[in-house]
Amino acid sequence: MINTFDILETIKMIQDECLDIRTTTMGISLLDCADSDIEKACAKIYDKICTKAEKLVSTGDEIEKQYGIPIINKRVSVTPIAILAGISGGNPIKYALTLEKAAQTIGVNFIGGYSALVQKGFSAGDLALINSIPEALSQTEHLCSSVNIASTKAGINMDAVRIIGRKIKEAAELTKDNNCIAAGKLVVFCNAPEDNPFMAGAFHGISEPDCVINVGVSGPGVVRSAVSKYPDYSINEIAELIKKTAFKITRMGQLVGVEASRKLGIPFGIVDLSLAPTPAVGDSVAHILEEIGLEKCGAAGTTACLAMLNDAVKKGGVMASSSVGGLSGAFIPVSEDAGMIDAAKTGALTIEKLEAMTAVCSVGLDMIVIPGDTTPEIISGIIADEAAIGMVNGKTTAVRLIPAIGKQVGDELKFGGLLGSGPVMRVNTNSPSKFINRGGRIPAPLHSLKN
Repeated sequence: MINTFDILETIKMIQDECLDIRTTTMGISLLDCADSDIEKACAKIYDKICTKAEKLVSTGDEIEKQYGIPIINKRVSVTPIAILAGISGGNPIKYALTLEKAAQTIGVNFIGGYSALVQKGFSAGDLALINSIPEALSQTEHLCSSVNIASTKAGINMDAVRIIGRKIKEAAELTKDNNCIAAGKLVVFCNAPEDNPFMAGAFHGISEPDCVINVGVSGPGVVRSAVSKYPDYSINEIAELIKKTAFKITRMGQLVGVEASRKLGIPFGIVDLSLAPTPAVGDSVAHILEEIGLEKCGAAGTTACLAMLNDAVKKGGVMASSSVGGLSGAFIPVSEDAGMIDAAKTGALTIEKLEAMTAVCSVGLDMIVIPGDTTPEIISGIIADEAAIGMVNGKTTAVRLIPAIGKQVGDELKFGGLLGSGPVMRVNTNSPSKFINRGGRIPAPLHSLKN
């Protein structure tokens, strides 16, 4: 039976509390496009993406009008391109330009999958692709890249960690006249999920169907608003309230995913129920934590509040959909969250505190702007620390750092749109160079032996 109150509540969430579907992401397998001739492979890739995703944007627009639900981004993720590069050889930049051309043709906001999975070592194509990332991201507008350098089963590939630290710095330098944006389109993972709809980390895993639609929801503003109405609730009552709110948000994502699947004639994959913030006022994970009772995000108690929030969101989400996947939890990107930006500017939030917070939430050190003179070895050290948290705890962690070339602590980079703006944050400048340059692999933890 249709409940009028529920309808009005949802309308209020959309109009006043920044509720939206952050993305509908079509995952497309390119395994059948592999060819020993790179030119033929690129031609097949372009044709397949343009055929499969031809109606992705128009379908999203249609669902928006039909249900009145904002869908902010329409995106495509593809099979990790390093796999195809290993078969064809040649310059991987050709794949990057092909993906960019396809993205422009179908009109999506981003296309992800310029990726390599190297947690246990490098196979054919991996090193060529990783070395090409700075050039690929600096020459394209819509392309996103990711590298999985660690997992709980495999340990941490420290050779990859060393290389990717240099590539992040190179990417920033190549786009220093454009707010170092190339580094903002590159994320380094531990335990990367194969069905993540969010950029920059989305790629289409090899165990996924040929084509699938995945949905990423938002909703920090809705959760903050709900919490603000009950200032006298105990913590367990707050957790219950967040759980119920997450249920409602996820149901909307489920509706959009099922409807998009029906209209496009492809399988529905997952709803990623991560709370994805924006720079808009009131749409902030940091503001949820402050509404719960912190003077400022980063204060003592922040990690505990975030752990409760993340757990409640997941519990509410899994009751709302049998197809929960991706990252699912609470994102804490600095530049994309108005509350995080403010906390970082005032010094309440540091990289070290953010690292502690990543032990209990989705992803990790996300969209953090650091001084432009930060060395590649320090960048690699930060990546290694974050990967260790993910490896030991059996969870996804990631790093998206942006060296602000020519800027120092206290300066700011302004990206615009969903990427927002980021204050340059202080990093520990004691060098881990000798550790990083040893290379090799940190072995998997003992508890990875579960068979």
